[in-house]
Amino acid sequence: MVLPINPPLEPMLATSVPELPTGEAMTYEPKWDGFRCIIFRDGDEVELASRGGKTLTRYFPDVVEQVRAQLPQRCVVDGEIVVVLREPGAEPRLHFELLGQRIHPAASRVNMLAEATPASFIAFDLLALGDELFTEQPYARRRAELEKALSSLVPPMYLTATTTDADTARRWFDLFEGAGLDGLIAKPADITYEPGKRRMFKVKHSRTADVVVAGYRLHKSGPVLGSMLLGLYDDEGRFHHVGVCASFPAKRRAELIDELAPYREGAEDAHPWFAGGQELGNRVPGGTQSRWSGKKDLSFVPLRPELVIEVGYDAMEGDRFRHTAQFKRFRPDRTPESCTYEQLDRPVRFNVDRVLAGRPEAG
Repeated sequence: MVLPINPPLEPMLATSVPELPTGEAMTYEPKWDGFRCIIFRDGDEVELASRGGKTLTRYFPDVVEQVRAQLPQRCVVDGEIVVVLREPGAEPRLHFELLGQRIHPAASRVNMLAEATPASFIAFDLLALGDELFTEQPYARRRAELEKALSSLVPPMYLTATTTDADTARRWFDLFEGAGLDGLIAKPADITYEPGKRRMFKVKHSRTADVVVAGYRLHKSGPVLGSMLLGLYDDEGRFHHVGVCASFPAKRRAELIDELAPYREGAEDAHPWFAGGQELGNRVPGGTQSRWSGKKDLSFVPLRPELVIEVGYDAMEGDRFRHTAQFKRFRPDRTPESCTYEQLDRPVRFNVDRVLAGRPEAG
């Protein structure tokens, strides 16, 4: 490839803020819940680059095909790859788990999923067009050029919706969660594009829940805790795996191994995820290898499901936490059986097609 800017390239990032920032000429747009992707196109050569220098090209042949069909012959465009779940009788919504299934070592599996659950690309920044580099240009100019360059896009390629009205953005923040989105991004009009730097702002939903600690995984650095496996009970008393919490300080990881040790005794004999737990209808942790890393060990140490903790989370994806939860505190005053799905805040469903089409305010 011979472009004004070439891979590897880290995308520009956003700083988390508790409230929507306001200011003159601030632009707001949806925070899409997918795989961040910078597209590099030089004629028929296409590279889909993710954060951290990983390539997404082999996993999304359907996106590569659309890039060749719709994007300018020579360009670098920042955006997000997503998968939309469409089910009879339900509003279309983003589905992060279906997206994650595309990261698979077998090309036959990738091609099958590309047909069954095709991906979409949402563009939100322009880094280069032809021989012109735009990273030193202010965001307002980049957005204007992006709109001109991609004016003829058709699904499954999209240009993200934007607004400069803070009140509209606040409505979007509430509505869009029901379509599977993450929150909002705020961009000052004068920011240049700085790879790897946190020049934008992001606002995400924040909630807490009481959950049961059902096991843990060891940290890659040694015999200390890496993450806790979390569970919740459904209305029929079945115990489901709902995600993990992690990000403990190094000293705390070692302490937690000792604190959790009493719950290991007899855990395998009485654990609802063992001895046919899945056959009984329980959602249990997945296999022992991560599709993304290919080597990450996902086996776990079971614990008797008696310990309750409070965690912070942003949203649910179906019946589990969409992202890694954050440990808040132990809850010795709560019984495991009281930790049910009923406590969780479920947003009202909203049609993601309206957001993708740039018509979120339409009836």
